[in-house]
Amino acid sequence: MKTVTLRNGVTVPALGMGTWNIGDSASRRSSEIESLRKGLEAGLRVIDTAEMYGNGRSEDLVGEAIADVREEVYLVSKVVPSNASYDGVHKACRRSLKHLDTDWLDLYLLHWHGGTQLEETIRAFEDLKDEGLIRGWGVSNFDVDDMEEIESLSENCLVNQVLYNLEHRGTEFDLLDHDLKSGTVTMAYSPLGQGGELLEHPALKEVASRHETSLGPADPAQIALAWVLRRPNVLAIPKAASETHVAGNLASLEISLTDADLKTLDGAFPSPKRKLSLAMI
Repeated sequence: MKTVTLRNGVTVPALGMGTWNIGDSASRRSSEIESLRKGLEAGLRVIDTAEMYGNGRSEDLVGEAIADVREEVYLVSKVVPSNASYDGVHKACRRSLKHLDTDWLDLYLLHWHGGTQLEETIRAFEDLKDEGLIRGWGVSNFDVDDMEEIESLSENCLVNQVLYNLEHRGTEFDLLDHDLKSGTVTMAYSPLGQGGELLEHPALKEVASRHETSLGPADPAQIALAWVLRRPNVLAIPKAASETHVAGNLASLEISLTDADLKTLDGAFPSPKRKLSLAMI
């Protein structure tokens, strides 16, 4: 399995599991837990969640799913900017740990840049690390100028989690290369887009028709994910809401896109020619 290595020396799979909107339905709870378990069994050790996902319901579900395999999981959660003060971060982290029923987070991210001074948030992160409650920290939805501010304050930022998929390529203009050169791993959320529109695009269907996986003919979702995973230093976290999703995501690792494939996709989804505002959802 393709991997990425964080600046603290920890190596994790380049394909993980996202949990946005997971845990919101009691009727789907058991199947969502089983999906995460299947992913873990297949080696997808990274699970990403956040305090704002269902106001803790996602964290609760993840905690149940990993209860007896915690040591095997690289667990990520996020704090919202309204809780990013020194005291707020400490309280939010302990609240997340309680939801997740664990003693530590492997990675704790600031969900987006808010009004609190970054120096204060970083100080809280570092103190949490000293206490053993987190093992590393990072950010989410930060553009180049935000990252430059972070880097002026600390050399310990492990990850920048951003929206990256064929429909949203703005980060290719400067941010992805900036983070690569600075040693910060890019964690790509929503790599398959939102709402299914991306996966209906004729270009993705055309490229999918050229590939086979162990599950059979490739599908557009596997092509979209393989496209994200083609880049170095990128960890993708597609949603893992069903066992079918997880199996399809794993099959994307079998796909090597050709130059012709990339040309087809670039024609349909051009790379940016200028700086764009950072997209986020």
